[in-house]
Amino acid sequence: MRPLFLAALALPAVAIASPTFETEAPIAYLIDLSSGRVLLEKDADRQIPPASMAKMMTTELAFKLIAEGKLDEQKMCTVRPETWRQWSNAGSTMFLKVNEQVSIENLLNGIVTLSGNDASVVLAECVAGTEQAYVEQMNKLASELGLKNSRFGNVNGWPDEGRTVVTARDLATLARAGIDNHPELYAKYYGKREFTWGETQGGEPITQPNRNPLFGRVEGADGLKTGHTEEAGYGFTGSAERDGRRLVMVVAGLDSQSARTQESVRLIEWGFNNWSARSLYAKGATVGSARVQMGSADSVALVAPRDLAVTFPANAFATPSVKIRYDGPIMAPIEKGQQVAQLVVTTDGDEAVLPLVAAEAVEEAGFFRRAWIGFKQLLGMA
Repeated sequence: MRPLFLAALALPAVAIASPTFETEAPIAYLIDLSSGRVLLEKDADRQIPPASMAKMMTTELAFKLIAEGKLDEQKMCTVRPETWRQWSNAGSTMFLKVNEQVSIENLLNGIVTLSGNDASVVLAECVAGTEQAYVEQMNKLASELGLKNSRFGNVNGWPDEGRTVVTARDLATLARAGIDNHPELYAKYYGKREFTWGETQGGEPITQPNRNPLFGRVEGADGLKTGHTEEAGYGFTGSAERDGRRLVMVVAGLDSQSARTQESVRLIEWGFNNWSARSLYAKGATVGSARVQMGSADSVALVAPRDLAVTFPANAFATPSVKIRYDGPIMAPIEKGQQVAQLVVTTDGDEAVLPLVAAEAVEEAGFFRRAWIGFKQLLGMA
């Protein structure tokens, strides 16, 4: 096993005394993505039914396939009669019709903005052949994203006797994946305030509003997804960006829609108003270096892959402990931009872990360099 390397860094003083927040939500979680600091967690690892918040995973898989060029947003999908019969009157609906041709783009609007149970299943069947085949891909992606305590049994969060469960922490991780990995798709779909699809019996178009409780109430709000069933109660995973800071919040298990709205607004505003962020390193800045094993170079520079910051309570001061951490020496080859280390920022016992990536590629050592490295190791010089 390679040893764990730690390198301390000096930083200016920042804030410390943590503010508190009381909420009637049984489950709550708030994280500042600019620093990775968790500002509040209340029973954040309890497994719960997600209701329609499960559709974030359905959407994330579609985003991934689109980004990889494996799925065309203009691909047309057919609404199967069996699917229509099952979902036309079951919970939230996009008001799709039997045998209707609908693009992936419009289905995603129907899922994200309208929370359509019918749209979710039609998209899954169109992309993977069956809903369960799509669910298998969702669970594979959930594992890749680090959703440690979540699993999915269907694509729309419909109650399924406990097969579909998530945690607040995992929902925030899932939200971050969409925001960080697919920013253009995230902005395109999650930012819509309403969407029109379907017709009334009188032939009038049906326009439904986005249920996001932050819209119109919180500056910078731009996502994500509400959820409600009798089993799950009222929940919401939301995000807002303000003055370069992005917060992601989760509440779950509330008794009413009004309570969900109130607690969502209170929590995210508390995060913006009672915490501040200070920049540590700009994107591309060199933070330090890491040792390399059997490479064309003995070390590699570590840089910030994005703007890195530390979050602290407003109007208080302290000195954070900042270290570079990696398992090393890091074995070559190393790709440019590959995450090979972490920046660990500790403030008042709270630890935030930020990524550090290789500034340049390091190839495997050639024959003569490997021989020279071996010779130095033999003499105890390496």
